[in-house]
Amino acid sequence: MPPSPPMADREPVPQFLLESNWADFFHGFSLPFWSVGVIFRSKKLLWLSIFASVLSLIAFAAVVIFLLRHTADFVRLFGSRPRGWQGNIGYYLGAWLTFVVLLAIGANTLPLLLATPLQDPISEATEEACGDFSPPAFSTTAFLRNSAVAFVHTLARITFLLVGHLVLLSLHLLPVIGGALWSVVANAWTAGWLAGAYLDAPMARHLYPFRDVQGVIGDRLRLCFGFGAAVFVIVWIPVVNVFLIPLASVGGTLLYRGLRASGNLAAPPRLRVGGEV
Repeated sequence: MPPSPPMADREPVPQFLLESNWADFFHGFSLPFWSVGVIFRSKKLLWLSIFASVLSLIAFAAVVIFLLRHTADFVRLFGSRPRGWQGNIGYYLGAWLTFVVLLAIGANTLPLLLATPLQDPISEATEEACGDFSPPAFSTTAFLRNSAVAFVHTLARITFLLVGHLVLLSLHLLPVIGGALWSVVANAWTAGWLAGAYLDAPMARHLYPFRDVQGVIGDRLRLCFGFGAAVFVIVWIPVVNVFLIPLASVGGTLLYRGLRASGNLAAPPRLRVGGEV
């Protein structure tokens, strides 16, 4: 078997099979790391990624500092600190699991909000690097309008994430296993949400209705969940997590282009009007 080509020499658009298969999860998981090669193909994309990474670093540091100070307060909302060494072990385990979940939520929401104005430019530069795409001419008015729309969409997606987590808090009512079960399910919810959030960004830019986003995620669930799981894992990799926003934004755009290339996703609505199928 010949060696795999270097990242810089690979085709930028990932190739997916038309039908869902068990390898989908690993294909999806590789997308944020595949993004590294695409970022270094384009000087424009590289500088946008650096800027987004600086914002991500500031936001991530703020989330960590806040949670180190206040996670214990959040845990005490569900009961007072127990006595005895066994109670202390359970308390510290619960506090650690809570910190993990809250950090995952905060690290995937606050940086996303701060970098909202960069999401569309990063996605457009990614498609430009993939070929067969020309971004529209820059306009300050259009940039501000699109940034405002992207901010509203991002806020709506984050609200959806947080409402889901509020519902999942009810798992704490289950005796003994409630806290551990909440930690597992809440992290899985976050990973699944990440796939939808970063795939929705390029699809919304091309005017796809949200039902199309839901439909393609349902059709290629393992592929999309693998991508979301990879973005979730990046949060926990020191140094790499600084580049969370560009890796996830580029990866979501690559997922969109791969789904288009495989035939799982129809042409954007405005192109269908022009007669393309």
